[in-house]
Amino acid sequence: MQLVDAAATEALGASIAQDCPAFACIHLHGELGAGKTTLVRGFLQAMGHTGAVRSPTYTLIEPYETPAGKFFHLDLYRLSDPEELEFIGLRDWVDAGVLLIEWPEQAAGVVPAADIDVVLRVQGNAREATLTYFPKR
Repeated sequence: MQLVDAAATEALGASIAQDCPAFACIHLHGELGAGKTTLVRGFLQAMGHTGAVRSPTYTLIEPYETPAGKFFHLDLYRLSDPEELEFIGLRDWVDAGVLLIEWPEQAAGVVPAADIDVVLRVQGNAREATLTYFPKR
């Protein structure tokens, strides 16, 4: 699907939130600047978050709690060793809320399998999004 601007990317995030099962793992793929954090912002706002949404590039994780539940936004772009996720509590987050993981390929085999996979591609000033939903295992 075509996303003509940031508002359309946020709207897609909100749409995903409406269909998101509890304790889902959402993988977000796309080059730098593709709109992954913008999509997460729309998702979190749809779930009732009213504050800022920052990319956790340097902190690895930003937790959010809303009336709809707990959400953990991970950005693994700078992850040097996937085992770091074990030390900072990945196992605790899996059963605590929804995981929204940017750059999941940086920790393949360590992060949970995707329930929803989102690929964002830059096309000039627009974006193209491809979504894949996987049945619960």
